[in-house]
Amino acid sequence: MKKVLVFITDGFADWEASYVTAELNKPGTGFQVQTIAIDKDPKISMGGLTILPDYSLQDSSFKQGLVMLIIPGGTGWREEKNHRVEKLVSFCFEHNIPVAAICDATTCLGNHGFLEHYRHTGNSLPYLKEGAPNYRGDEKYVDKQSVSDGCLITANGSGALEFSRDILNKLDVLKGKELEEWYDLFKNGFIKS
Repeated sequence: MKKVLVFITDGFADWEASYVTAELNKPGTGFQVQTIAIDKDPKISMGGLTILPDYSLQDSSFKQGLVMLIIPGGTGWREEKNHRVEKLVSFCFEHNIPVAAICDATTCLGNHGFLEHYRHTGNSLPYLKEGAPNYRGDEKYVDKQSVSDGCLITANGSGALEFSRDILNKLDVLKGKELEEWYDLFKNGFIKS
């Protein structure tokens, strides 16, 4: 099984990765979604869901079979301890493993220099610059719901569906018409107004 890790913190925005993880975990996709955090203590999402991480950053076994890292946003990104994800993100980029970050997780990436060489987005350029004083990627910023460039996918906090679409496309889970039909269903529903 190919492993997709979701990095979680206390206060992670549980809905931001829900569409894509449900799709990846379907039988027959060849993917297994697991969670990782700074430690193995239970994490409580913004929605009040308690998650026991499969791995901590101190483990090394998570690296075997890893094909993508997904980093949801949430209230935990203003806490310095969660920025230890930097080493995992570096590992992914060094091994050409895609990283997908949404909402405030993009701010963390921006503060650590991961956005400077890729087209990217976030909650807004002013928000990114305010939250990430070390950010130097202004010329690569794109004002879109989600942006995919090379091994990096970024999205703003209201772009969970577009973020999921870009991830599903990157991992070849859904393509072309099938991907657009999936997106249209969740964006517009069964009943068109």
